[in-house]
Amino acid sequence: MKRIKLSLLAVLILLTALWLAADTLLPEPLTYFSFRSVFVQYSGVIAIGVMSVAMLLALRPKWLEPHLGGLDKMYRLHKWLGMTALVVSVLHWWWAKGTKWMVGWGWLVRPARKPAPAETLGALEGWLRSQRGLAESVGEWAFYAAVVLIVLALVKRFPYHLFAKTHKYLALAYLALAYHSAVLAKSGYWAQPVGWVLAALLLGGCVAAVLSLAGKIGAARKVQGTIASITDYPALNVLETAVVLNEGWRGHAAGQFAFVTSDQREGAHPYSIASAWNPADRRLVFITKALGDHTRRLRDRLKVGLPVTVEGPYGCFNFEDSQPRQIWVGAGIGITPFIARLKQRAATPDATLIDLFHPTADFDQSAIDHLTKDSAAAGVRLHLLVSSKDGRLNGERIRAAVPEWQSASIWFCGPSGFGQSLRADFLAHGLPPERFHQELFEMR
Repeated sequence: MKRIKLSLLAVLILLTALWLAADTLLPEPLTYFSFRSVFVQYSGVIAIGVMSVAMLLALRPKWLEPHLGGLDKMYRLHKWLGMTALVVSVLHWWWAKGTKWMVGWGWLVRPARKPAPAETLGALEGWLRSQRGLAESVGEWAFYAAVVLIVLALVKRFPYHLFAKTHKYLALAYLALAYHSAVLAKSGYWAQPVGWVLAALLLGGCVAAVLSLAGKIGAARKVQGTIASITDYPALNVLETAVVLNEGWRGHAAGQFAFVTSDQREGAHPYSIASAWNPADRRLVFITKALGDHTRRLRDRLKVGLPVTVEGPYGCFNFEDSQPRQIWVGAGIGITPFIARLKQRAATPDATLIDLFHPTADFDQSAIDHLTKDSAAAGVRLHLLVSSKDGRLNGERIRAAVPEWQSASIWFCGPSGFGQSLRADFLAHGLPPERFHQELFEMR
């Protein structure tokens, strides 16, 4: 989380510093209208700048994952950038549009315009000036559309499949806002670093928008496959689905995830991979729990032999560190990445001492038997807690079960609130922050 916050702060500081090198928020003389003029420019640069970075992150660039801690963290940054763009855009809109309303209502008196000095404009600058009226109108309506789409993305009750479809239209809104920004940015900016960076961001954002609209995001990492088997655990409301992939999968590390498309109308959904990679059988296993509209329909939709598309792998939840001991916490369906690591560790043992805690509200003896067998084969000590009879897991219980916890790293996957609570508890007891690893498995 620290890297995400620092990255967001770095983007804002960089754009602000570059803009301040070209302009000022304290014009002379300082009046409402002189401040409005510069603030509209500043807020416009910030809004389209962070929106451009968000568009680039939507491409799911693999090279950036190690620097931000995985695609799950990148999507969290993408979300925060979108929220920042929303807030700054509203301020930008109000100072631009609200001022005109207040002048019309008689609340403000616009100063008389001074005659514009005669000047000779280049062809490009002349064209840009001729576009100003259209750019203002296009930007205003694109802003309204973007606000609605961003708010829908933030409302968790809005169904995921509808979110996935409507969120793509943000690419269209972005293209319109990019045109608005390019036309209405001060012409003097383009000869300075703020203009160069803005131009690069606009170009990159437009390319990302076109790729998104064309459905090309992640195209180079997509592999076709077929469902080979389906195992139902009704007591857990869980399906275990094995997919045999065609040639082209580059392999994956235990703990990573992939986007799977079983219905083009529904689109791709992210799932943790619950199997180690074996190129001899090219089989991936996914474990899904009925938590929403899409996952509740999987039991009826998925059939053996159904073709699917798998994109990935993604994520840096890879269990790699230098600690002699690890504590794993797989809460509920969060056990999935640990199952993959158990299988990988059974095939290639190492000396790391591991305790696996699996707190769950649901119980299925067959699933627990599989987990117990996999843990034994991997040399991992399993701690099973069924909440109805064992109570809740917390930091105190983990420390009591693992007295050597201070020499361990903690790897958590499960409900985000539980993870944050556990992290705060261990940090309060002296665990270094970098030794608590949490999968932020929320793609919106």
